[in-house]
Amino acid sequence: MPETNLITLTDPRSPASEAYRALRTNLMFYSLDEPLRSLAVTSPAAHEGKSTVVANLAVTLAQGGNRTILVDCDLRRPGQHTLWGLPNDRGLTTMLLDSEAMQSPALQSVGVDNLHVLTSGPLPPNPADVIGSRRMDDMLDALKAKADYVVFDSPPILAVTDAALLGHKVDGIVLVLRAGSSRRDHAARAKEELERVKVPIVGTVLVNAPRDVAVGNYYTA
Repeated sequence: MPETNLITLTDPRSPASEAYRALRTNLMFYSLDEPLRSLAVTSPAAHEGKSTVVANLAVTLAQGGNRTILVDCDLRRPGQHTLWGLPNDRGLTTMLLDSEAMQSPALQSVGVDNLHVLTSGPLPPNPADVIGSRRMDDMLDALKAKADYVVFDSPPILAVTDAALLGHKVDGIVLVLRAGSSRRDHAARAKEELERVKVPIVGTVLVNAPRDVAVGNYYTA
């Protein structure tokens, strides 16, 4: 069973769930001429909530009737298999190594209509080389053929180069910050790093922000 921090499933009427739906809407209308079909979610540093954010975003995309694939591309400290309670013996890395798996990805159902999860699979010794490879492009094309949206859980941007490499393959990156925890200089450096390599930041998500009582009362009335 999914963990309780998947609030879009455990409490879909909450203000937080509504905020995820607002994020979904903003991303869907980000560009009408060139719609976003593939996204990576990252953060400046570890423990800022990126994995929870991308999982809840994937749920809301699927709940909106969109075929959605959530991919764990954190090939150093993957967490989506734990979040969803899934086995991780096969996944993204299996697709990259096995041509048959490329044609039939190890997508796992999580009990949410329109949503499948591709876990990381066995961890490689050289994650950056894997993410930057041509096989990664082929993998993304294969997944996009099966879904309306492909969303990636990516490692923190300041820790390793993986997120920047992935950013060049997807349509945009969402940056997650945690109120009261994320450092201002880290956020600035993350933004500068992505801009330096010309990776588009399509949005920023602030988690753990103080609750707006007026809005909360509206949704609980």
